[in-house]
Amino acid sequence: MAAEGPGLPRERAFTRVLPPLLIVVGVVFDALTPPQFTASPLFAAAPLIAAPFYSLATTVATAAVSCAAVLALRIDNHAGVDVQVVTSFVTMLTVGALAVVINRVVRRGDVRLASARSIAEAAQRAVLPQPDPRIGGLDVAARYEAAQAGAFIGGDLYAVQDTPHGVRLVVGDVRGKGMGAVAAVAVVIGAFREAAEQEATLEAVAQRLERALAREGTRRDGLDAFEGFTTAVLAEIPRGGGTVRLVNRGHPEPLLLRADGRLCVLSPAEPALPLGMGDLGAWPDRADETDFPPGSTLLLYTDGLSEARDARGVFYDPALRLGGRIFSGADAPDALLSTLVAEVLDHTGGGANDDMALLAVRRPVTPGD
Repeated sequence: MAAEGPGLPRERAFTRVLPPLLIVVGVVFDALTPPQFTASPLFAAAPLIAAPFYSLATTVATAAVSCAAVLALRIDNHAGVDVQVVTSFVTMLTVGALAVVINRVVRRGDVRLASARSIAEAAQRAVLPQPDPRIGGLDVAARYEAAQAGAFIGGDLYAVQDTPHGVRLVVGDVRGKGMGAVAAVAVVIGAFREAAEQEATLEAVAQRLERALAREGTRRDGLDAFEGFTTAVLAEIPRGGGTVRLVNRGHPEPLLLRADGRLCVLSPAEPALPLGMGDLGAWPDRADETDFPPGSTLLLYTDGLSEARDARGVFYDPALRLGGRIFSGADAPDALLSTLVAEVLDHTGGGANDDMALLAVRRPVTPGD
């Protein structure tokens, strides 16, 4: 889910220029209006707005400028220092002190958040290593893009495994945020790597993941024990074959980009619940099979891509954006992912709202094709 609204970066930029703007407006207002009118609320608001967004030095400077402006304007309006002038100045000093306190509290919170996030990111990198660019005769690229600063790290995951049954892949999204989500990611990845080697069918791999998440759910306390789930899509590309098999458990639909630019949305024949929700439906997994011709690229992704929104709330549509475009050569998967990341950043105004995991696999063209 999105951590913050799509227009937040622009709102923050406006908020950062608001304190000096308020001071300027306050000075102009006081200079152009009779003495009985006052712009003191504007001067008081400036340091309070600066406190959460500016450094301590800038917050103090904003408070000092506001105090100086109030003192100078009050003395000018009252032709000297009187009780009203002193009262206004003391009020501004109090507001300035409060702004400094707010700044310190916010900064300490930022440090704690940054520390927690860096720990989560390090743990996530440990369980989501970058795959080799060539696995089982296929060109591979993966990318994990974290959400904008301040958002909790999510539970997006990917893995690629060269097995006796072909190259097997998974991309998923664990419910939740923070270290709890990272721990669940480790469970899913570990179960996938073991099952991908041992199970003869992709359907059996999905069932192994289901059981692993069920065990993890009983181990957890509180809400996660009842509501934990993972959307995922599993793929299997047999050795030397021109097909790909897919099991989709409530996840965004993969895309197949053909060598000539045609794009296919790989929708499941039958919808299925996410992993971890097997108690709600007792039906077997059924893999869908489709052609995977030479030069084609399979794209798996999480909803951080398809639900990225611009300032108007319009979603980024990867199928619409990629249709008719050609990515060729051994570096096609990496070029595709770089294009997607750049377009999402442009679409959202530089502040992605949710983490996204991207995995692209290309079947190269060989002399016999």
